[in-house]
Formats: sequence, C-alpha cells, structure tokens
Amino acid sequence: MEIWSKPGIVELPAYRDELGALSVIEGESPFPFDIRRVYFLFDVPSHATRGSHAHKDLHQLIIAVSGSFHVTLDDGRAAIDYFLDRPDRALAVPPGYWRTLTGFSAGSTALVLASHEYDPSDYIRDYDEFREWAAQR
Repeated sequence: MEIWSKPGIVELPAYRDELGALSVIEGESPFPFDIRRVYFLFDVPSHATRGSHAHKDLHQLIIAVSGSFHVTLDDGRAAIDYFLDRPDRALAVPPGYWRTLTGFSAGSTALVLASHEYDPSDYIRDYDEFREWAAQR
C-alpha cells in the first residue's frame, strides 16, 4: 500500500444538487490507508494553537468540516501554511512533519482521520528534538 510521501490538498468527492452537498470517504478513496482513529477539534478559541508536535509513523487527513483554520507543516528545514475552509478539501499529512493549527474561526471544527490508534511513542513534542530527528531521516 503506497502512502502519500508529501503533504498536499486532496479534493474529496462531492455530490451536489438542489438539496445541498454530500462528500464521501470510504475504502481507499481518497487515501490509501485504513482509518484507525477519528477525532475532531471544536470550540477552539481563535487565539489558541493546537498540534505543536510531529508523528514518526502516523498519516493523517485533516478536514475543516465547518469554519476555517490554518495548518502549518514544517519538515525541519522549511514550513508551508495551508488554509482549510471547505469540507470537500482535505490536507494529507504524512509522518515527519511538525504540525501547528491556528486561526480557528468561530464555530470551526477540524476532523482528523488517522492511520493508527493513539500511541504516545509516535509523538515528538519538543521542536528541537524534532529538528534533530528530521535531520537524521
């Protein structure tokens, strides 16, 4: 099973008609990993920062199911900012990226689909430690 190796925006299938829109995530569409964990962030104050960690093995798909927020991904050398504001566009995040979520709009909800169940040993929570780890990869 090939897993995405670079972060990027993924267009989710959206079916629209006069009654609204429906997006579907099933099987290997739109991502090639089994979903082992689903969680969501909500009621996040606009000034708050979430994330601030990296994963060694975990793959994620992050979706703004309502509202908007920024996701900054840093590979230890450079950072790129993504603005998520539509439920039919998701951000694929492979392992090895420091992620920071900021700028939550009122009423926003971030849905995260993950390739593994929670494992504290998969986290790198110190940025300096992350940079050392990333430099050795």
